Amino acid sequence: MASFQSEPNQGDKRTKELRLFFLAWPIFLEIFLFMLMGIADTFMLSAISDNAVSGVGAANQYLHIAILVLEVIGNGASIVVAQYIGSRKLVEAAKISALAVTLNLIVGLAISAIFLVFCGSMLQALNLQGEILTHARSYLSIVGGAIFLQAIINSLSAIIRVHGFTKEAMFVSLGMNVIHILGNYALIFGKFGFPEMGVQGAAISTVVSRALALIVFFWLLYRIMAVRVQIQYYFSLSKEYIAKILKIGVPSAFEQVMYQFCQIMFLYYATFLGAASLAARQYASNISMFTYLFALAAGMGTAIIVGRLVGGNYKDEAYRRVWKSVRWAGAATLIMVALVIALRERLMGVFTDDPEIIRLGANVLLLSIVLETGRTVNIVLINSLRAAGDAKFPLWIGMFSMVAMSLPLGYLLVFPLKLGLAGIWLAIAADEWLRAVIMFFRWKSRAWEKHALVKPDSPEQGAMAHT
Repeated sequence: MASFQSEPNQGDKRTKELRLFFLAWPIFLEIFLFMLMGIADTFMLSAISDNAVSGVGAANQYLHIAILVLEVIGNGASIVVAQYIGSRKLVEAAKISALAVTLNLIVGLAISAIFLVFCGSMLQALNLQGEILTHARSYLSIVGGAIFLQAIINSLSAIIRVHGFTKEAMFVSLGMNVIHILGNYALIFGKFGFPEMGVQGAAISTVVSRALALIVFFWLLYRIMAVRVQIQYYFSLSKEYIAKILKIGVPSAFEQVMYQFCQIMFLYYATFLGAASLAARQYASNISMFTYLFALAAGMGTAIIVGRLVGGNYKDEAYRRVWKSVRWAGAATLIMVALVIALRERLMGVFTDDPEIIRLGANVLLLSIVLETGRTVNIVLINSLRAAGDAKFPLWIGMFSMVAMSLPLGYLLVFPLKLGLAGIWLAIAADEWLRAVIMFFRWKSRAWEKHALVKPDSPEQGAMAHT
């Protein structure tokens, strides 16, 4: 495992440069594997029909919002824990970790109940009809009804990663994906003696793979923590710790919920463009995820480093590390964008044989050079601001940029100006670039320094922990 030395400025330069890599490459693979679960569903369901893909894609819009709500606790706790580790307060870190699991279980059960009761009306609100609506309802009722499993996974994986065990979390995700893909093959197509269940089979496979991963994550939690989580910690609802978690988690999750709300609105716009545009949007979105994959990994890895450095009162080092991360993530994104643009028609052809869907998807993928560069800067800088404790600023900016600017702009581009799917992509790009520029100046101003959640009691307690 990589380690943080007691003085951030000590150690040879090469070792310092590799720290982010040691944290980020397992996160990269873990996110890739998580995305692969969605891609596997899309790819296998495309063998049934494009309507099945569209239905599952629509259901996933609500599931993404649910997962983001659950990240209120997971993300907030991981940042608070990182700062406590940086301050060498390990018992407090263990108590907050247990608290995060309990809170997310409660919230997850409530969301599961909402999906079970209201999934039909929620999907009808998206203007879905006929076979697409049937597929979406089938998928959402099963996966949404068991979303509490993902709630606990969110907390456990975030805590394990922030302790520096990103590689172990990645291996759990690998196992979960293998089980998921095998389950898809068996239950969607009726292999190995199982019934042919189509969309329902994909949903059941998702739930089973998450349940098994949850067991392994709990086992791993008790293997990696320097101070073991005691049973009573799960029932100790400290107001102080909850307040710190929510101070970071609520603005972070609400910002992401707003983003997904905008994506749902753009999906709503796409429903008026026809079935071909709806399917093309889903396929192109799946491909686009891979262009900012390294940025997500770099952002999460940088957040771990920044949280510990800020908790240890090494803010100058945190300031410098973030700029390095922005440069590396930007370069990696440009390489991925170039590959996607060069192979865009072949990539679309992996999912469908319909020439109109391929044409529409390939056209919007050309705009990746505009969209993904801004998104990359955003991902790294916003993650770093949250890790420093400055979570409200990105929320306020997002409320204007995403809701007040990009949605009306998207409507204008899609309908009056008749740009279709390209209008959606351009509206999202405008939002990403506006926020990227503002976040650039926010980090440069160093206003985030006053938002630290934990103060080291002494210089010795500020020394960085080993990961």
